[in-house]
Amino acid sequence: MPFIELDGVEKTFTIRRRTGLLRREKREVRAVDGISFAVERGEMVGYIGPNGAGKSTTIKMLTGILTPSGGRLRVAGIDPSRERTRLAQRIGVVFGQRTTLWWDLPLKDSYRLTHRMYRIPDARYEENLARCVDLLDLGDLLDVPVRQLSLGQRMRGDIAAALLHDPEVLYLDEPTIGLDVVSKARVREFLKDLNATRGTTVLLTTHDLTDIEQLCSRVMVIDHGRLMYDGELAGLHAVGESERLLVVDLERELPPITNVPGARFVRSDGPRQWLAFPATASAAPLVAAVASRHPLLDLSVREPDIEAVIAKMYGGTREDRRESLR
Repeated sequence: MPFIELDGVEKTFTIRRRTGLLRREKREVRAVDGISFAVERGEMVGYIGPNGAGKSTTIKMLTGILTPSGGRLRVAGIDPSRERTRLAQRIGVVFGQRTTLWWDLPLKDSYRLTHRMYRIPDARYEENLARCVDLLDLGDLLDVPVRQLSLGQRMRGDIAAALLHDPEVLYLDEPTIGLDVVSKARVREFLKDLNATRGTTVLLTTHDLTDIEQLCSRVMVIDHGRLMYDGELAGLHAVGESERLLVVDLERELPPITNVPGARFVRSDGPRQWLAFPATASAAPLVAAVASRHPLLDLSVREPDIEAVIAKMYGGTREDRRESLR
């Protein structure tokens, strides 16, 4: 049996707004519209889509925070909305925009409270805490009140708090938001190790495609509350015809670089030029071709923005967009 299973799950909200002095208008908004998918134990799955697509609503239903309006949902054989307390012992959750840490307490005191709340055996707690502190570089932050932590530091602290009780599944909603490049790499390596050594199932929502590329073998795209794509990331790029950008800094201003096979000149600004190439292609041949023909100072590769990928995939009506993925 799949570890996570959704079958025709819906979530509808009723919105009321004032239309006059004494009149109010009521309408229903379908945030999740008949989603079905299954996740096996130990999978790492990316769950992506534009803002307002229904990603966070799905995760809140998976944790039991919200009750589905329709359909069937199970996590480890448990109905989250009916057995939320029982399920809490088996899941970990990190919401990038919200913290589960106690604002005015030092980080270590938040962890001690988590220790008591989940009734974690002392030896297991100490082992898990030491591992998280080491891998997430939290040693110098344990005595710092949470309100004094930067967003990136707090995110690492939240990830550690979510893992102290050894959850079987970890829901991550924008876990690398606000992190610098080094911290992002540390968190990604930590999640890879967690999945490889403990078999933790991970459902990841993010706007950073690099997170998906480095962590997930499978990606699901949700748009307007419907599941639009479920498969490998390479297939998503192929369907969306997404492009990466090669940013080239030349020694001096030169005519547009148009003689590199597989690349398309986009624009230039003085000695800097932007070349686009398919996201499914390797950057190495382009880099070699540019370096052999032009005087370089520096270059970098920019990944496609997930909003742009989805916008390009879904340029027509909703039915047109669904048809394009069949």
